[in-house]
Amino acid sequence: MKAEIITIGDELLIGQTVDTNSAWIGAELSQAGFDICRKISIHDRREDILDAVSEAVSRYDIVIITGGLGPTSDDITKQTLCDIFNGRMVLNPTVLSMIDEMMKRRGIAMNENNRKQAEVPDSCRVLYNKMGTAPGMWFEKEGTIFISLPGVPYEMKYIMNEHVLPELKKRFLSQVIIHRNIMTYGTSESKLAEILSGFEKSLPPEIKLAYLPSYGIIKLRLTGTGRNREIVENIVDEQVKKLYSIIPQLIYSEIDEPIESFIGNLLKERGLTICTAESCTGGKIAQMLTSIPGSSQYYKGSVIAYDNSIKTSLLNVPEEMISNYGAVSEQVVAKMATEVRKKFRTDYSVATSGIAGPDGGSESKPVGTVCIAVSSDNGVGVITEKYVFGNERILNINRFSIASLNLVRRQILQLQK
Repeated sequence: MKAEIITIGDELLIGQTVDTNSAWIGAELSQAGFDICRKISIHDRREDILDAVSEAVSRYDIVIITGGLGPTSDDITKQTLCDIFNGRMVLNPTVLSMIDEMMKRRGIAMNENNRKQAEVPDSCRVLYNKMGTAPGMWFEKEGTIFISLPGVPYEMKYIMNEHVLPELKKRFLSQVIIHRNIMTYGTSESKLAEILSGFEKSLPPEIKLAYLPSYGIIKLRLTGTGRNREIVENIVDEQVKKLYSIIPQLIYSEIDEPIESFIGNLLKERGLTICTAESCTGGKIAQMLTSIPGSSQYYKGSVIAYDNSIKTSLLNVPEEMISNYGAVSEQVVAKMATEVRKKFRTDYSVATSGIAGPDGGSESKPVGTVCIAVSSDNGVGVITEKYVFGNERILNINRFSIASLNLVRRQILQLQK
């Protein structure tokens, strides 16, 4: 079954409001087995709504529309849909009673605008809204279902969960759609696609593979479709196993989660602790680790050794080492990681030193260079890596931090590069 999502509101188009509604609706419909074919955002203008609905008729089975159902003059969705579906506005006593009770609970006197929200087209089925004053509406035309919902997220979700999704599931024998996310780190999108080219060519026709990159992390999404859930799940499971056999060192999670969450769970499960010594990342790794609830169980603290004097005074990095190798060197970060782990008495430590940019680089150490070290008591000692990324400062700091946590992952799991 094909579905489209239409969000209405000038605030969405000019960036004043982020459209979270369509993302949530898309996820819910997809999970229910519907194929999301298109998503558009349009102006609060009658002609734009007319065009969008006209395009959707007979093209899609289900169209979910959000926004424009409020009590003000710029909320024109309800009247426009009433005209499209050849209805007339009538006062719905149930909606009026619900609005009246809500206003009384809030100690607000009902005005004419509130009363007008109880008017609905007589050509729709009313979807009652216990969370707000704007009811949802269900229309049907030429085989297409049009569902109009409030733009307020918690009101929209209530009507979707209470009315829309149960009815759609009841009416349609939807195909099964299974999504599995495989989180990877350690190579570029183009290189990963090259590695997996043979895997992609051998995929069954009911399985699709998508690459979704972000800050060096590449999410592989396997999507399986069919009529029988158990069969589709088994086929997807088989393909996931094949991925593990091809790129075991690159996969860090099957849950769509940031790497700091994965590291946190790994440390908690094993009863391990960690600390950080950061120069170029300036506390970013510490911030990432402590953003996860329960991080006090495994994270002990940090030394932000941004200046070389802090490296020497607090982390015992010899001045001669900095003079001989430079602050951005594997020798220096190895010493930083060793000393900070001693200081905090943790099982693991990670240290960084690099050149985030936009200036400060040289021919031998250009902007984007970072050296990372991880120290542990697991018998491996200290491992170091050197990377060269790009020229954009904030992007580099994020990449440095993610690369650092990935090195921690490899050290804990004792994975080769």
